[in-house]
Amino acid sequence: MAEQYNILVTGGAGYLGSIMVPEMLAAGHKVTVIDNFMFQQSSLNTSCANPNFTVVNADVRNEKIMKDLVSKCDVVVPLAALVGAPLCSRDEVGTITVNRDAVLMMFKHMSKEQRVLMPITNSGYGIGEKDKYCDETSPLRPISLYGKIKVEVEEALLERENAISFRLATVFGMAPRMRIDLLVNDFCYRAVYDRAVVLFESHFKRNYIHVRDVTRVFMHSLDNFDTMRGEAYNVGLSDANLSKLELCQRIQKHLPNFVPLEAPIGEDPDKRDYIVSNDKIEGTGFMPAYSLDMGIEELIKGYTMLRNTRYTNV
Repeated sequence: MAEQYNILVTGGAGYLGSIMVPEMLAAGHKVTVIDNFMFQQSSLNTSCANPNFTVVNADVRNEKIMKDLVSKCDVVVPLAALVGAPLCSRDEVGTITVNRDAVLMMFKHMSKEQRVLMPITNSGYGIGEKDKYCDETSPLRPISLYGKIKVEVEEALLERENAISFRLATVFGMAPRMRIDLLVNDFCYRAVYDRAVVLFESHFKRNYIHVRDVTRVFMHSLDNFDTMRGEAYNVGLSDANLSKLELCQRIQKHLPNFVPLEAPIGEDPDKRDYIVSNDKIEGTGFMPAYSLDMGIEELIKGYTMLRNTRYTNV
C-alpha cells in the first residue's frame, strides 16, 4: 500500500485544487486546505463528509496561521496564487505578496524533511527559438509579472532539494471551480456561444495539459518522490504544441460552425511563444491520460450546463 501523508494544500479550493484535493482524499491521505474563497467557490463541498479533510478559511499571507499549519504536515502543495497575466497586471501588490512572499515565508517555517510539490509555469520560457523545443535546461525569459515571480519562486523551491517543480503547460478541462479564462477553455466557450473568436498573434505557439493530468502528475510524484526530487519538470501533452490558430482548427473538428478570425492589428497581452519538450517527465513513467480532443469534447458538454449570464436575462 502506498504511504499516507498529511498534506497541506494552499488555495486548494481553486481550479487545480478542486480536482486534486478529492483525489488525494480518495487515495487515503489527510488533506488540509487553506483558502480565502475569494471567488465564493463551493468546489470542495463534497469533500466535507470525509473525516480526513480539514479546511481553514484564511489568507496564506497570515504568518501565524501558516506557521501552525505547516508544522503539522509532511507535504505542502502551494496552489494559492493570483494566476494569469491579466489578473497579475491588475493587482501587482497582491501578485508579489501572495505568489512570492507568502511562499518564501512558508519555506522559512519548513524543515528539510518536509516535501514540497509546486506548480510553476512553462510561461517562464517566454519567447522560444523557432522550431527549437524548450526543455528544463533552456533559458528562462519570462515576460509577464506572473512568469517572472514564478521563476523567482522556483529558484528558491529547488534550493530546498526536498521539492519538485512542475512547469505546467496551459491547463484546460472542466473542474468544480471552473476557469473560463484559460486559453482552450475560453476558445471552446466562444465556439459554443459566439461561434467565432478574434485571434491576436495567431501564430504564437504554446503547450497544453488537462487539469486531471495535473492531479495525476502530482500523485505520481508522491509515489516516486525520492527519484524525482530536486528537479523541475515540464508537464504537457507532447502532441499538443499548437499555435492559437491550430488550436481553433482542432475545435472546428468538433464544432464545424466555429470561425476563427485573425486580427491584422492588436497584440496578445500574454506574449509567450514556444514549443516544449516533455521527455523528462515521461522518462519518470508518467504519461498524460487526457488528450486535447477529449478535453474539447468535455468542455462542450460542460458549457451545455454553464454560462456566464450574471447580468443578462437570456
